[in-house]
Amino acid sequence: MKNILVLCTGNSCRSQIADGYLTKLTKDKANVYSAGVETHGVNPRAIAIMQEDGIDISKNTSNNITEYFGIDFDFVITVCDNAKERCPYFPTKALKFHYNFPDPAKATGTEQEIMEQFRAVREMVKKYCEDFVKENL
Repeated sequence: MKNILVLCTGNSCRSQIADGYLTKLTKDKANVYSAGVETHGVNPRAIAIMQEDGIDISKNTSNNITEYFGIDFDFVITVCDNAKERCPYFPTKALKFHYNFPDPAKATGTEQEIMEQFRAVREMVKKYCEDFVKENL
């Protein structure tokens, strides 16, 4: 069983979306963890757009990277530049991956426009996760 860590700044949107897809796509091949260098709580819009795609992340929690220092990760995926730069070093043999997804929590406009930005990021993360699983597991 592989251990995958998805890391973002606040563990509220992008890492939670990736956690949802990776958990679904890896089934019994991996344990998926998500964390932030800070914790901001799971964004309700992230929960809503994932439910639109049949994935329930409503019970996910926002976790700090320090909670996982004892886990030997096989893969660490940073999903924003800030997390990549601020991630504290911890001993691991993990292969590191990085993709700087836009932050949907910073979206502006009407509620419909904001939700469309969340959906666009969801689709980007979904494709990334599908490719990651095909290539690495």
